[in-house]
Amino acid sequence: MKINPPKYIDERFGLSYPIDDLRWCSERGAPLMITPLAGITRDDIETKKRSLWRYQAALPVEIHHPVSLGEGCTPLVEKRWGNADVLFKLEWFNPTSSFKDRGAAVMVSFLAQLGVKELIEDSSGNGGAAIAAFCAAAGVNAKILAPDSTSAGKLLQSRSFGAEVQGVPGSRQATEQEALRQSKHTFYASHNWHPFFLQGTKSLAYEIWEDLGFKAPDNIIIPTGAGSNVLGCDIGFCELLAAGQIKKLPKLLIAQPTNCSPIDATFKAGTCELVATEYAPTIAEGTAIRSPVRLAEVLSAIRRSGGDTIGISEDEIIRAVKKLAAMGLFAEPTSSTAAAAIDAFTQRGTIKPGETTVVILTGSGLKASAMMNEIFN
Repeated sequence: MKINPPKYIDERFGLSYPIDDLRWCSERGAPLMITPLAGITRDDIETKKRSLWRYQAALPVEIHHPVSLGEGCTPLVEKRWGNADVLFKLEWFNPTSSFKDRGAAVMVSFLAQLGVKELIEDSSGNGGAAIAAFCAAAGVNAKILAPDSTSAGKLLQSRSFGAEVQGVPGSRQATEQEALRQSKHTFYASHNWHPFFLQGTKSLAYEIWEDLGFKAPDNIIIPTGAGSNVLGCDIGFCELLAAGQIKKLPKLLIAQPTNCSPIDATFKAGTCELVATEYAPTIAEGTAIRSPVRLAEVLSAIRRSGGDTIGISEDEIIRAVKKLAAMGLFAEPTSSTAAAAIDAFTQRGTIKPGETTVVILTGSGLKASAMMNEIFN
């Protein structure tokens, strides 16, 4: 038995709750995190498991019956990009073709363990598809809300898994507000709000550490909307640092489309309060989030790592999509934003010669077939 069992914490208002409470936010309506964990060593990895569950010892609670579709253990491919050698982490090798499967696997497994039989989620596509898939595997009924503008292929996945899908007019933010309204009747299992989703995305940090021979990279470039990969990497690498498995945190380098770049604008302003920016539609639809729920926590993670942020134009994203495809990597525009940032971070000197840089490609181009068709025709 652990002397100090993990708890949910609302860092903004100093509140805490038992880890087995069925909740997704604090009484003050703030997002929850989980108290820092001790991390694991290579000896704790269950090497016979070919999925993120090989790192189950790093989770805050034991999941007795994990719901798994083989998520995690995605390839790390070395490529030359301009003047830099980088490693692309191909997250579309996850079961529903995006990184969101990591968080969905752990969150849905935990909620099913608590007895949840139905839930509601809001998503621009990939998150909803992931949660619909794992709910199907767990026998949990799912309702997915998505903007009317979401790619048809992403919504088709959710429907195929048996989820009820509801389109919402307007912005991504409007979809979240509608989900919050409906959460009065159904448990809200948002990938942007529930802390156990981050416990799944932190497996990315453990996996990169193992991929690199139990070392941390110098830099990780992450396409960012709400920031779940940023926080997952921060949580995972901080645990590895606490466990004495790495010597320093990798720099978290954040790429956002200029048309929707609140994290970049707020980071550059040196504040934690959202800086208003002009919004325009972007082909990087998965990152089109104007007001990230965990903005303060994401900014703290970037600053803690010594990281940086950048806005990427639509033309730069398109060029990156084409350049990746010419290398044999068919990445959706959202994740191609990270590749587009390589040159800029190198020119700034943020990425230095000889450093190890991992670039997260979060989703397949097949998830945005209409946009990809426009780009290549």
